[in-house]
Amino acid sequence: MITVNADGKIMVRRCLLCFPSRRIFVLGIGFFTLCFLMTSLGGQFSAKRLGDSPFTIRTEVMGALESRGVLRRMSDMLEMLMKRMDILARLENSTDFHKGDEARFPLDRFQPAAGLMERIQAIAQNVSDIAIKVDQILRNSLLNGKAAEGRRDQCEVPRDPKYPDCAGKVEWMRARWTSDPCYAFFGVDGTECSFLIYLSEVEWFCPPLPWRNRTAALPSPPPLPRVQAAFRSDLARLLELIGTGKESLSFMKKRIRHLAQQWLRAARRLKQKLKGQQRDQKHILIHIGFLTEESGDVFSPRVLKGGPLGEMVQWADILAALFLLGHSLRVTVSLKELQSHLGVPPGRGNCPLTNPLPFDLIYTDYHGLQQMKQHMGLSFKKYRCRVRVIDTFGTEPAYNHEEYATLRGYRTNWGYWNLQPTQFMTMFPHTPDNSFMGFVSEELNKTERQFIKSNKVSSMAVVYGKEASIWKVSSQHPYAEDFIGKPHVWTVDYNNSEEFEAAIKTIMRTQVDPYLPYEYTCEGMLERIHAYIQHQDFCTTSSPPLPPKAKSPAMQSPPSPLALSPNATHLVWSPSASRDPHAWPPVDSLQVWVSETRHACTETCRRRGLVCEPTFFRFLNKKEVFLQLSITCDSTEYEMNHLYPAVAENVHECYLQKEPLLFSCAGYNTKYRRLCPCRDYRKGQVALCRDCL
Repeated sequence: MITVNADGKIMVRRCLLCFPSRRIFVLGIGFFTLCFLMTSLGGQFSAKRLGDSPFTIRTEVMGALESRGVLRRMSDMLEMLMKRMDILARLENSTDFHKGDEARFPLDRFQPAAGLMERIQAIAQNVSDIAIKVDQILRNSLLNGKAAEGRRDQCEVPRDPKYPDCAGKVEWMRARWTSDPCYAFFGVDGTECSFLIYLSEVEWFCPPLPWRNRTAALPSPPPLPRVQAAFRSDLARLLELIGTGKESLSFMKKRIRHLAQQWLRAARRLKQKLKGQQRDQKHILIHIGFLTEESGDVFSPRVLKGGPLGEMVQWADILAALFLLGHSLRVTVSLKELQSHLGVPPGRGNCPLTNPLPFDLIYTDYHGLQQMKQHMGLSFKKYRCRVRVIDTFGTEPAYNHEEYATLRGYRTNWGYWNLQPTQFMTMFPHTPDNSFMGFVSEELNKTERQFIKSNKVSSMAVVYGKEASIWKVSSQHPYAEDFIGKPHVWTVDYNNSEEFEAAIKTIMRTQVDPYLPYEYTCEGMLERIHAYIQHQDFCTTSSPPLPPKAKSPAMQSPPSPLALSPNATHLVWSPSASRDPHAWPPVDSLQVWVSETRHACTETCRRRGLVCEPTFFRFLNKKEVFLQLSITCDSTEYEMNHLYPAVAENVHECYLQKEPLLFSCAGYNTKYRRLCPCRDYRKGQVALCRDCL
């Protein structure tokens, strides 16, 4: 505050100018010195800026002469400050401004001028010491920088037999590294060393360079314990995750709301059934590719105009099931969101992801699968085992294997992906080669059932079919024929007029109650998806033994774990054979039967009240199994064929499967009798064996 009298003004001015200034001045000198030093040395530490690529060595280090000049200027400035402070101290000693002020400002609150000078001298000495150390750092930095630049200019392509593709990849990079901006994003600049750094640290075609700092070699910390999944009791958060902006999304949210109470009741029942079973919470990405603008999204504009809704019905039910099971979900219907969630680097999709994939599972369709392949680079091959493809009609192994399908002329718009066939998830269980995902049909209560029964029109029927050529097959719906059957499902040869007429008359006389298979209820779908998530692991599945290259005792395959059944009609898992507790389905459910020449394995197993289980083929693909079944083999060959393992009995030739991706329950040939892996199943839940939960 400023008083009106002159003494007061002088007193306050002294307070403002002299008392705080000493401390502030000393602090200011220290702060100024630190800032000036860091600014001067900024180039020394610029190699680790956040925006820089880890594969770029910056050359902004200040030269030694320039840095010494900066330090010299700092010393000169400090010397000038000391002279000025000395003048201020002398002026202070010669004035009497402080007389009579001790009452207002105690002396112990002032620092003597001599103390101030000592501090300034100490700072100057520190700056001198720092100058010497910085000079040493700069000398070493320049030497190291020259050595690093020399290494970058003098890298040679290593000749390592463990990396046979390295030289070819370097040659490719020389010619095409500018074809995609993602290479520059990862630090490629056209030098030989940048190629090798990229090919060894981002991709994995070349060995690591010995002079590179490899933090990846350090032991990684133990993984954190997984969060346990807990059944949810509210669907509101799911509706938020689905988002807005498309009629298709509105339709799916409306369906989820409509079935909400049935879903919640089903979740409570399954929770009781599992009895506190531990379940890791999975991080799941749901990318509905056919709804993205890039795929055309022909569905959304037609939702309210009679367009096809089956796919959206299934996706809505998948979302509800995954959410209620307690997993962490991300939902995308745009390519931009997909790229963001995956960590796709800028460019045209030729480079791997910038970070490890943050999702345990990805549910998508063929459109989404194609988008992922286009934008994930080599990461797609690395992470495709985590993908689950929602495939309405299914993809049999013969169409899934690119090389085999091409050689055999099996043409399809959606095949050639080389995935494990059970990664494809179907709307109906068309083939056991794929996983049955399904959907939910609304359940009726007792009153609704009675109303339908009492108001049923006796003279009305629904005939389901497609084009005339498709009626030539045995059934329009093999699942309904095989697993529901009469009196709810009748399969009739329409070319036989007498049989057709008799079936119609019988149906009209039959009283049938409404029937919904358990697997098409909310609880059935929750149970099935829970089992898939808990047990299906396509990233660590053990491969079957490869065909032996030489017949030597050391290379003989281990003895068969199978044994002849008591009635000697088929093989079962031997009671003395070891059991993998993590094998799924459990091996105790396995039965091995030999097909007739005109029967596929699906038909062979069905005739015995079983279903074909393709994951068990690996236990059958051995020469010893033919012997156990008393099949004579004059020769045994490994070949690629979706019907193998099989035997051509007329010539006693046996065939084993060379390509595991071609193990298939579908298909037959009059030349062969096939070895078929069958298992039991839960009534109303054909996808699961009796002990699969």
